[in-house]
Amino acid sequence: MKFWKYHGIGNDFVLLDNFDGFANKDPAWVTSVCDRRFGVGADGILYLERSARADATMSILNSDGSVAEMCGNGIRCVAKHLHDFGIVEKTHMTIETLAGIKTIECSVTGDQVTDVKVGMGAAELECSKVPMRCPGKFIDSVLEVGGKKIRGTAVSMGNPHFITFEELTDGEQETLAPLIQSDGSFPKSTNVEFVKSSNGVLTVKVLERGAGWTMACGTGACATAVAAALQGMVPYEKEIEVRLPGGSLWITVSKDLGAVTMRGSAARVFQGELE
Repeated sequence: MKFWKYHGIGNDFVLLDNFDGFANKDPAWVTSVCDRRFGVGADGILYLERSARADATMSILNSDGSVAEMCGNGIRCVAKHLHDFGIVEKTHMTIETLAGIKTIECSVTGDQVTDVKVGMGAAELECSKVPMRCPGKFIDSVLEVGGKKIRGTAVSMGNPHFITFEELTDGEQETLAPLIQSDGSFPKSTNVEFVKSSNGVLTVKVLERGAGWTMACGTGACATAVAAALQGMVPYEKEIEVRLPGGSLWITVSKDLGAVTMRGSAARVFQGELE
């Protein structure tokens, strides 16, 4: 089975053509392929599939075999693949995900996509939609985990995120992140973002559901920008920089939260065959 290896600022993926519907989605197989010592190594597998409503469908399985509704870095990689291999012969396209249809605008140098802008859709704050077990919205509120109270905001960008701007040591982050992620307040678990804000730039460290600590998280960057805008740390309607361990993404949040846009790079690393 042929595969391609891609990454979006260090968030890396194995991409498979599943237009015929025969690609393996067994969780144990996915885990073995994503293993960094005994497999190809990746944060997850992206499956390219047909869509009756968009130019293509992107399905995602995390490195532990679980399903992800959406992946901001992954969708940029998919868009690059669709364009560079002539599967979609245009720079503006639509890609269907479990979090809805996303609009794509590719920047091309020569015949290769270098930068991708993604219309990520609306940010959702209602706890029932995140989902989170709490009434109303959870904005700059206190969650108690492991005997410690931590202030944060819950946002869904098609998948759940808990964003905190608390000043914590690396050790505290390492301890608290899995406790927050598995807390009973989040029926579908949650991604966890630890953020520092300085001069309008947001620096983020993220623990992803099903993948662990990753170099970058596109939906996490978007959710972080939303949480920061809600708390007056960054402006609405203006592109801001979100720095992750693997590089930067540029996020724009509309005043009504009805449109969040992400811009960033995508790179193809190599291709090969899985036996």
